[in-house]
Amino acid sequence: MRLNKYLAQAGVSSRREADELIQGATVTVNGVVEMNPAYDVQSSDDVRYDNRRIQPELNIRLILLNKPDGYITTVKDPLRRKTVMDLIQTEERLFPVGRLDKDTTGLLILTNDGELANRLMHPRNRIPRIYKVEIDKTFRDWEIKRMAKKVYIGQKEWGRAEVVEQKQHKGRARIHLRLYEGKKREIRRLMYRMKRKLFSLERIQFGPIELGDIPLGAWRDLQEGEIKSLHKMNH
Repeated sequence: MRLNKYLAQAGVSSRREADELIQGATVTVNGVVEMNPAYDVQSSDDVRYDNRRIQPELNIRLILLNKPDGYITTVKDPLRRKTVMDLIQTEERLFPVGRLDKDTTGLLILTNDGELANRLMHPRNRIPRIYKVEIDKTFRDWEIKRMAKKVYIGQKEWGRAEVVEQKQHKGRARIHLRLYEGKKREIRRLMYRMKRKLFSLERIQFGPIELGDIPLGAWRDLQEGEIKSLHKMNH
């Protein structure tokens, strides 16, 4: 296996970034700095990145979790708060693809495929994510146009979201929003700037993967077709 692919499958970086890491003399093979991304790694080789031994994941796994409220999206938390990993029991060492705020529910993908995870998270690849938002009232036409362009959300950042559909029901409005980047707490900051009261926030789609009717707190393995559709994105 080529060294750059080896790094990517070990979850160190994407394959493109692996080339730079290797050429930056951060990788050793059997104690010797190896700067050729095309070096053919043998099974007996001791490959280290930043002096830490790495090995590619052979048993690739992708799962979908319906994240409940109150769990943080991280593998380990030094403050010992509840993390999404507490909900999942698997042999493989999985990690979340991107993050959902502690108080946001819905679709979260976890995997041990470092290369795919890096590709799905990279803002350049503009993977669409759809959120179901419950607020106090629907958006007017000019507000929809403004959000689709850009809205200043503080801390020198701009947020944007497309309104896919909206319905008013008594004192609440249910809106589906499409985002492509997902900055930190972007929807919450957007709603604040648009003077809306936010009641709940749930991610219902990530790229081609839909949450469906999986119960809150439950998870399942992605089906083969779903995995293929993720791999097809941005190739």
